Formats: sequence, structure tokens, C-alpha cells
Amino acid sequence: MPTILCYGDSNTWGAVPITDLARIDRYAADVRWPGVMRRALGPECTVYEDGLNGRTTVFDDPIEGAHKNGRSQLEASLETHMPCDLVILMLGTNDFKTRFGVSAFDIAMGAGALVEDIRRPGPARERLGPVPKVLLVAPAPLGPQTVLKGLFAGREAASRELGGYLGQIAELKRCGFLDAAEHIQTSRVDATHLDADQHGILGVAMARSVREMFGNTV
Repeated sequence: MPTILCYGDSNTWGAVPITDLARIDRYAADVRWPGVMRRALGPECTVYEDGLNGRTTVFDDPIEGAHKNGRSQLEASLETHMPCDLVILMLGTNDFKTRFGVSAFDIAMGAGALVEDIRRPGPARERLGPVPKVLLVAPAPLGPQTVLKGLFAGREAASRELGGYLGQIAELKRCGFLDAAEHIQTSRVDATHLDADQHGILGVAMARSVREMFGNTV
């Protein structure tokens, strides 16, 4: 049965929608979408979570730190969790912060670079197992901003373009693709993170996509 790595940001980590900028709470493991997916797939599947608050695709964050760059941490995460059959990659939301000023197209290109990195085995990974499959996931778009408007003001429309571009990247790279916007939406509380019920819906949708990628043998 497959081993799966979920590589993402705060919506993989399981951040509860924010009401106070001084506090970030986390859903329990069985509420977060990776936990829901694990339960839906069955106990034979191994699911690892690597979600980091503020993680981008390929951009250093000048305020929160260079470690928020998803590319800088990816190789270590892959080697840590190998052998791995599938990497679920869901990033892009934090790239819409106004401090970066990048387009949805460039964010999708950054995600595509990560897909290539996952498929490019380094000397250590070559000894740890085969190159994993990739499921590229377009995160749910930003909603009308509230408490986090200082971070994402004016970026809502651009975030709605990302799914289309990521779909094109997935087709180009010949990897799996899931558009979260077809299943869920961000919370009205902070317009960025997911309510508990949306984690549940997303986890089930992820499980369905995983099964399809493995020919419904999972």
C-alpha cells in the first residue's frame, strides 16, 4: 500500500481560521484533511504531513524568513520521508501576499518547478526508493479579506486564476491534478484558511484522487 507525503502550507498543517493575529490554533490530527484522507484510504496507507505556516512555492519571505521558501525545504522533506510513492503538493496561497507582487502564472510556474524537483532524484534519494508520483493541488482561492487583509489585500481575483494555470502545469508535467475550488471554499472568518467541515470534504476528495492515481487498487 502506498506511502504518501503531503507537502503544503498552513492549510496542510491544519490552521484554524484566524480571528486574532497574535494566535494560531491547529485542528486535531483526525480533523485535518491529511488525517481524513488517511482514514478514507484505510490503515494500510502511510500518510506523512509536512505543512508549514507561511510556506511559498519558490519565494524567500523577506519578513518571515527564507525557510518559508518551499523549494529550500523540499529535498530534506523528501529524503526524510522516503521511500515514498506519492507526493501531494498544495502550495500557492502565501505567494499571493502583497509583499511578493507575483502573478498567478508565476506562482503556477513555481509549483511546476517543485514538481520537477520531486522527480529529480538526488544521490541520497536514489538509494531510498523509486521516484514518487505527484498530485498537484490548486488551493481554494482567497475570499473577501477580513483579519488578514494586510497580507492579501487586492489579491482575491488573482487567486481565482491559479487553478486554471496549475491545471495546465499538471497537464504539461503529466502529473495528477485536483482543483480544491471544485470541492471547498475558504472560511468566511479569515478568507484564507479552512473550516473543519471543509477539511473533511477535501480529505475525501484527496482520497478519491489518490485511488485514481493508483488505478483504484488502494
